[in-house]
Amino acid sequence: MVDWIEANWIVAGAAVVLALLVIWWLFGRVKPAPTRREFDDVLSEGAAPAQRNTALIDAPPAAAIPAITPPPGVELMAGLGEVVAAAATSELTQVAASADDEADDLSKIKGVGPKLRAALTELGVTRYAQIAGWTDEDIKAIDARLGTFAGRATRDNWVDQCKFLASGDTAGYEAKFGKL
Repeated sequence: MVDWIEANWIVAGAAVVLALLVIWWLFGRVKPAPTRREFDDVLSEGAAPAQRNTALIDAPPAAAIPAITPPPGVELMAGLGEVVAAAATSELTQVAASADDEADDLSKIKGVGPKLRAALTELGVTRYAQIAGWTDEDIKAIDARLGTFAGRATRDNWVDQCKFLASGDTAGYEAKFGKL
């Protein structure tokens, strides 16, 4: 190798100089500073400071709401706690009533898994007959409350599936939708 360098010292020197230039070009050169742009907006020099909305601050208070008088025999609830208690009692009554009825296995519906079955149960849907009686408006209302599962009732044709399942027509169901 030394013999080759002595014989071709010009080529070897040029290679070293070229290597140094490439290293300097990659690491040593000064990069220009990024240019800053000026933005003109409402608060730039010469513009007046923002004014507060004194019309809303100086406005008179809203008119007083007239007192509500209940019809005879009806008492108004005193506060939020009573409203929450009444709603919870109503919800527990509905849950107890639906627990008395045996709920259908909604996972037999094609496209309904454990998470979707739980979501339907939270919405009060526990029977095939309920789904079989849904109209287009009912499906839209349920879709709005199903979140990421919206559109599944239409895509998977739940109403037709539940008509077969509610009537107990297993053969008709399996002929149209496949094995249970």
